[in-house]
Amino acid sequence: MTKTFSPSSADEICGIVAEAGSARIPLEVAGNGTRRGIGRLMETKYCLTTSALSGLLLYEPEELVVRVGPGMTIANLKAHLDQNSQMLAFEPPDLGPLLGAEPEQGTIGGIIAGNFSGPRRIKAGAARDHFLGVEAVSGRGEIFKSGGRVVKNVTGYDLCKLLAGSWGTLGIMTEITLKVLPAPESTRTILVACDNSPEAVLVLTNALASPHDISGAAWVPKTAAARSSVNYVSDIGAGIAAIRIEGFRSSTGARCDALHKLVAEFGQTEELHTHNSAIFWEEVQNVRLFPPIESRDAVWRISVAPSASAVLVEKLRAEMELEAILDWGGGLIWLYVKGSPDAGSSAIRTLVGSISGHATLISGSDKTRNLHPVFQPQSDPIQKLTRKLKTAFDPLSILNPGRMFEGI
Repeated sequence: MTKTFSPSSADEICGIVAEAGSARIPLEVAGNGTRRGIGRLMETKYCLTTSALSGLLLYEPEELVVRVGPGMTIANLKAHLDQNSQMLAFEPPDLGPLLGAEPEQGTIGGIIAGNFSGPRRIKAGAARDHFLGVEAVSGRGEIFKSGGRVVKNVTGYDLCKLLAGSWGTLGIMTEITLKVLPAPESTRTILVACDNSPEAVLVLTNALASPHDISGAAWVPKTAAARSSVNYVSDIGAGIAAIRIEGFRSSTGARCDALHKLVAEFGQTEELHTHNSAIFWEEVQNVRLFPPIESRDAVWRISVAPSASAVLVEKLRAEMELEAILDWGGGLIWLYVKGSPDAGSSAIRTLVGSISGHATLISGSDKTRNLHPVFQPQSDPIQKLTRKLKTAFDPLSILNPGRMFEGI
């Protein structure tokens, strides 16, 4: 049975890590556990959860900065920011229900550890771009700090960038400082009926190349669109290319009119205003438009050049039964694979690797996660660098050992 620790301070974490290190006992590092299903399976006797480190440590709305404990839920932080009409601009997704957990339980520590970003990434950047400062405990049982409370902080090395996306393998975060931005006054989304994914990417590319400051660009196939809770989406009877515009009301109206003219030649158009736009983009952001995930099904997150996404999906379709949603103008593929023996891993790794893309298995069986790489395999030079970083931060390899790559 796994013994779980729930420390309430950085000093407590130092003690636990030091004890685990002296006994050479690996530690699983978690928040609320909503993303435990992502990554290779680990066999650990100890689990350290940061759920007790959930306080709002600093919030300066006028300075656009917030500092929180890693165990604070995204829902809780969002409630604080809503009071000042502010937001986390990188749009952190709630993948809990996709992975069998309850909604709105994901923590800010989990989001940063996985460097998860939503549809607005094409405009606002990734989670790591909003990660200003951190306090953390290394695998040596020592506290270290990096960054600060302002965007332009160049003192020392930017360890924030290393910790974002490291999945708890380099350190245990105890404080996280983030940049926040004003929430948009108005949101509009133009829907273009489009069953053909290559044509949809063309629609999205044209929109993104326009001067209209697009903040979301996604394609949803007909089967997935029919599952939307927004009637304008589910009733359109076709796949849709969705283009989002945000800002002041006077601005969004004019830009929306211009975009209608730009995309009208591609097919029937519909328009969502602020309320329905929010619901639809949450469905895309949180991957809620796929059918229920069964035991032999899998969901992949694939990053490729937008120009390659439609061709890649069609090649994969020839190998397996699937549904695909394209986000980031085609640069991000959410891929649902139905009942494939290896979750489609062999074909996905071969085809994605051939175009220098990256594929991560987000939802899959324990057997699949044991037998096939969950994260994109690294080249030899990158793997050597990864091992050196792991040794520098966690020389005894006790923090989430093997979660990302075997032996690291």
